[in-house]
Amino acid sequence: MAATGLVVLSPLMLLVAATIKATDPGPIIFVQRRVGVDGRSFAFFKFRSMPWGTPEMTSDQVADLRLSAIGRLIRRTNIDELPQLINVLRGDMSLVGPRPPIESQVELIGLRRASGALGCRPGLSGLAQVNSFDNMTVAEKAAFDGEYARRLSFGLDVSILLQTITYLFKPPPKY
Repeated sequence: MAATGLVVLSPLMLLVAATIKATDPGPIIFVQRRVGVDGRSFAFFKFRSMPWGTPEMTSDQVADLRLSAIGRLIRRTNIDELPQLINVLRGDMSLVGPRPPIESQVELIGLRRASGALGCRPGLSGLAQVNSFDNMTVAEKAAFDGEYARRLSFGLDVSILLQTITYLFKPPPKY
């Protein structure tokens, strides 16, 4: 599925890459060390959505920063996540599983280890993501990740993928 996704989405990915390069200096792809299955570190890929030189931070801190013009669009539509299909092909990630934390998220990593979720391959989307991930505490995220690990099944993965697709087509919140 990841290979098919890369092929089908390659025109969109090339357009996004060209737009990022044309509007901001620096690399097109943001590479970050993330924690994967059994606590092993891996190189995690995303399209860069913030201006070049922005410091590394967790997703709940990003609201405090400005995004590039293309960054707002690719973040809202989750297009910035498409390079992670390469992580899936490499075996670092799966389509569904707990989102991989950055190495400095020690509390989340510890809670996932305790719940058994760290034994799962991280995913592009997961149970926490389809349940309002950005508005959760670390403990709430870890609880959903632990629930995913306990209920792990093909049916659950299909359900999460369908919920993820539905989420992507929701209109943005009005403030």
